[in-house]
Amino acid sequence: MPAAARWATYVGVAILFAIACGFLSNWQFARNAERSEQLQLVAGNYDAPPVALGDLLAPDADLAPGDEWRPVRMTGQYESEKQLLVRNRAHGGSAAYEVLVPFRLDDGRILLVDRGWLPPGDRQPEPDAIPAAPSGPVEVVVRLRPGEPVPASGRTAEAGQVPTINLGLVAEQTGPLEQGAYGLLVSENPAPAQAPLPIDPPSEDPGPHLSYAIQWILFAVMGFGFLTYVIVSERRIRREEIEEARERGEDPPAPTRTKLDPITAHRSRKRPRDRDGADEDALLDAR
Repeated sequence: MPAAARWATYVGVAILFAIACGFLSNWQFARNAERSEQLQLVAGNYDAPPVALGDLLAPDADLAPGDEWRPVRMTGQYESEKQLLVRNRAHGGSAAYEVLVPFRLDDGRILLVDRGWLPPGDRQPEPDAIPAAPSGPVEVVVRLRPGEPVPASGRTAEAGQVPTINLGLVAEQTGPLEQGAYGLLVSENPAPAQAPLPIDPPSEDPGPHLSYAIQWILFAVMGFGFLTYVIVSERRIRREEIEEARERGEDPPAPTRTKLDPITAHRSRKRPRDRDGADEDALLDAR
């Protein structure tokens, strides 16, 4: 293959590699921007003053994305007989459970409340004991979260449990619920003697997306740098071959392919015999 055609192939491969790196870098920049928005939302809403549920969530309405994590204050009673467990929740380094209890407000609306998590039992997967929710009238503060999607794997759970906090699946066992959001418990008044463990706040880690995006850009630059190195090295080797051929009084050799390894090609080329050594051998033979 002529050198020009070979170099054109190298350039084409480098361009395609750079385009692929560009797409991957842009994808990581987009993920970093999305993660930054999530962190800003948590920072602005997580510790905001509690408001009434009706101020953020109208009956049968969806939770506005900008109101996620906002605290609300509610008065009413737990429907403890409809308590459920959601399984396979990552807490404490184990496949833990979270305790879900419907809460009936004084105005008749029913919001699902996640009271916290419990570790697996000592001799069985289910918790050894589930602390009861307060009975009678109680004031609770919760942070609003949107319901979770149905598991893509199609996994299910036994009676009294759900595989995820999908409000439709929960309502199949508890009866009517607000479908726009559920509440993550902050406090109960009066407080019970025992309660599930509180769920940790969301992570503040921005993730590696920005560093990955920069790495993909560097990979694209390195691809062109390697291409430049190959072309320059191949031209240098070609010039050396021509000079050596002229010294021997021969015609310049035809270009040879270096297979993207000019260093090996350079070392493996046959070197001419040293002229001084050849003259000394001739003198010894004459003697």
